[in-house]
Amino acid sequence: MTVTEERSTIGSHEPSHHEGPTGLLKWLTSTDHKVIGLSYIVTSLILFAISGVLAELIRTQLLFPDNHFVSQHFYNELFTMHGSIMMYLFVGPFAFGLGNYIVPLQIGAPDMSFPRLNALSYWLYLFGSIITVSGFFTAGGAADFGWYAYAPLSNSPFSPGMGENLWYVGIGIAGLGTILTAVNFVATVYTLRAPGMTMWRMPIFTWNMFVTSILALLVFPVLTAAFALNLADRVLGAHVFTVSGGGIPVMYQHLFWFFGHPEVYIAALPYFGIVTEILPVFSRRPVFGYKGLVLATLAIAGLSMGVWAHHMFTTGVVLLPFFSALSYLIAVPTGIKFFNWIGTMWGGQLTFEPPMLFAIGFLLVFLWGGITGVMLASPPLDFGTNATYFVVSHFHYVLIATTVFAGFGGVYYWYPKMTGRFLHHGLGKAQFWILFIGMNVTFLPQDILGSMGMPRRYAHYYPGQHFTLLNQISTVGAYIISISMILFIINFWVSWKKPILSGPDPWLGHTLEWATTSPPPPKNFTSLPPIYSDSPLWDFRLKEMKEKGEGLPR
Repeated sequence: MTVTEERSTIGSHEPSHHEGPTGLLKWLTSTDHKVIGLSYIVTSLILFAISGVLAELIRTQLLFPDNHFVSQHFYNELFTMHGSIMMYLFVGPFAFGLGNYIVPLQIGAPDMSFPRLNALSYWLYLFGSIITVSGFFTAGGAADFGWYAYAPLSNSPFSPGMGENLWYVGIGIAGLGTILTAVNFVATVYTLRAPGMTMWRMPIFTWNMFVTSILALLVFPVLTAAFALNLADRVLGAHVFTVSGGGIPVMYQHLFWFFGHPEVYIAALPYFGIVTEILPVFSRRPVFGYKGLVLATLAIAGLSMGVWAHHMFTTGVVLLPFFSALSYLIAVPTGIKFFNWIGTMWGGQLTFEPPMLFAIGFLLVFLWGGITGVMLASPPLDFGTNATYFVVSHFHYVLIATTVFAGFGGVYYWYPKMTGRFLHHGLGKAQFWILFIGMNVTFLPQDILGSMGMPRRYAHYYPGQHFTLLNQISTVGAYIISISMILFIINFWVSWKKPILSGPDPWLGHTLEWATTSPPPPKNFTSLPPIYSDSPLWDFRLKEMKEKGEGLPR
């Protein structure tokens, strides 16, 4: 019997009826963390689709040498907005959306600590996103200076359009929403845990969201300040980062990367948490080395605050040995996590449902991204590859492993909890394999292109540079990835039109979100099992099995 064929008796009660707004009015006015979480998820997935379309246009431009599918200016807009949407408007907000829905359930709370602030955070994110993307509809087009907006190239003489100003304002507003959300997560985890749930009994996903929120509180204000100063240079002539006015351009890079390197882990840690929730359930084993995983997460967060100049080796203004050593060191706690993930599966009763496939895919893809990251921690190697497609490949291996593979794993894992239905397993497995193939066909050639010296951010290359075949393979891979995304949309449509009901606990989960109905009632719980460890539902079932003299579920 597979885990999907079994059902737990916990949480089988009927959800209480709740009178109030429904439909669009409910979405507009609700302060329920579940509605807000779903709003984040849906909005971020729409932005992810927009970003994906931009990526396909980029790859189509590079399909042939000296191609003129798009202009140089529009190409600059494409890679700027693709990166901006992914880094600012999808990666973090999607994770915070899952966290909004799941974290209160995992700690046995009825809602977030500040429900109205939670709603405000979402609306700031939505309006900020709309403002950012609206630059495409201005006369000068969208922002075109890269998602990092380096000064002085982002100043008015080089980027004079209105779209750039909208970019700063939109990202700033969305960033404010992130800061307020982070405040809410920290307060919720500290104050609303159920009786018996100490910090050392919290689920790993909740731990990771907690640490991610602290990082966001430390670095998003710095990013906001850097953007505000750059915007002041643009519209007020403040000359903070312009040499002609006595400013220091490289100071912007220090401010930006003080945000930018922790941001990589703000993007990664929630998805590490998702994988750590999935692996035990589909291995039928507890998390291996629970405290080691938590301490590794804390170590990653601490070290990430000190390695920002890893991204500035080629500027000549940073101490290379110090930041190189720290960049190597931060790989150690990540390696500990890998051993713990493998240890969780080792000797387990593995079942390969879609969430498990995506979690294993994450391990394989992220491993290669981590290896190339360690290579870039060496200054001599970084000097030769910094401005090439090798960095593009490394960055995408890291971020697609986390946000796409682990993210879809989380969607397939928690979709039954959110809706009471399964996503179609067959379509889910097909999506995984097509995505896994497309991912590697797209980005492995870019490692080779980078080692051959192909520069990033360029719209054209020439036949004599011998880049054509690898670029064509990479572009075909990008089209394969788009097929996997279309499969997900089909899966969602089919599963919604022909639902397969899941029951309250279809995976036989071990954390508290599975102790209530699917979807949960307005205040989440009518009762909770006693909490004696980080796997309260498994403890509860084990006690029941012993009392009845039955064998454990397999």
